Amino acid sequence: MSHAENIAEDRAPGGARPPSRVRQLAAASIGNAVEWYDWYAYSFLAVYFAEQVFPKGAGNSLVPLLSTFAVFAVGFFMRPVGGLLMGAIADRHGRRTALTLTILLMGGGSLLVALTPTYKATGVLAPLVLVLARLVQGLSVGGEFAASTTFLVESAGPGRRGLFSSFQYVSTTAGQLLASATAALLAALLTEQQMGEWGWRVAFLIGALLSLLGLWIRRGAQETLSDVRGADRPGLFEALRRHPRQSLLICGITAGGTIAYYTWTTYLPTYAQVNAGFDKGEALTVGTLSLIFFALLQPLGGLLSDRIGRKPLLLGFSLGFAVLAVPLLHLVTDTFVSLLLVQCAGMVLLTGYTSVAAAVNAEVFPARVRAAGIGFPYSLTVALFGGTAPYVGTWFKQAGHADLFPWYVAALCLLSFLVYLTLPETSRQELEK
Repeated sequence: MSHAENIAEDRAPGGARPPSRVRQLAAASIGNAVEWYDWYAYSFLAVYFAEQVFPKGAGNSLVPLLSTFAVFAVGFFMRPVGGLLMGAIADRHGRRTALTLTILLMGGGSLLVALTPTYKATGVLAPLVLVLARLVQGLSVGGEFAASTTFLVESAGPGRRGLFSSFQYVSTTAGQLLASATAALLAALLTEQQMGEWGWRVAFLIGALLSLLGLWIRRGAQETLSDVRGADRPGLFEALRRHPRQSLLICGITAGGTIAYYTWTTYLPTYAQVNAGFDKGEALTVGTLSLIFFALLQPLGGLLSDRIGRKPLLLGFSLGFAVLAVPLLHLVTDTFVSLLLVQCAGMVLLTGYTSVAAAVNAEVFPARVRAAGIGFPYSLTVALFGGTAPYVGTWFKQAGHADLFPWYVAALCLLSFLVYLTLPETSRQELEK
């Protein structure tokens, strides 16, 4: 019997026959890709709409960009709330219910960004609308990771949790890739003035429409929580109260991964622009090519972790970045090849974290509190270190200390390396129910 047939023969919780695991992957991955398209379109297009929403500071052209990245970070600080609330919904009412709510919130937030007025037309109302939109999207993304991580890993067959885990970042990267490609296409078709005036809004309108597609696809997902209607449902803070050590462990696992991830996949094009004078359009093109390469690496990393374990990949990622983050970022110049090589080299190392993160996190908690247990500490750590990466990097540049940012990345990766040394290997263990 083939592996695909084995997948289809597995039983859902309660003995019901589920759709094939390929369909489970599609339901989670396509919806997740749509979610992340909406989220990442903001970072890729920030350089175009910053001056539309925020006024320039006296003699400082970086003020609008700094303000826009500050709102990017604000959205991240709603992610712990989303991780906690949507995670609790996923633990109490099922993963599919939570996944439906998250994609509805993301679509609404994307539409609100598209309709954000300009500062010239409405004054302070413009940044307020943008902040509200990012708060809604932050709530959605925090809940999305909690629900989709548990859903993917619980959908995996024996010995396949690493592979299924990798699709968390395959789909995340697909959404990011689509956002990058859309931004690059708009930049190629429109003039700089058109992009700044209205072109950026098109990408967010597309995102709102794609959210409806994701919602439709998720209707076919099979619930993976065995007791959705049980009377003994977990409380909102049960995971934190009963599993404090595991919650702290999630923070340590995530710290280095999130700063490296958002630096290499989101901020690096802007870093090249403000530190090396790299062309905006070419930076987006490099980002798109690098993301294709990154997405292809993920299943390979997941399969490798199922064979040799999660821990070797995590240690290789964290030690690699601790040693190489500084020299790699110092190699960024205004040439196309230099940025492409630096971004791809970092993504090879990064795969050691991204391809197994969902599996490692899910293997820490029992099913009863798995979504909320992952969602809150993970999203809090991402908010503190990942969401602030573009702002911190730009702030270092404004303060005249751009060389400190690579050291900041390396230090957090070294911290996670020490945490990974203490982790037990869980790839061969049964997923705790």
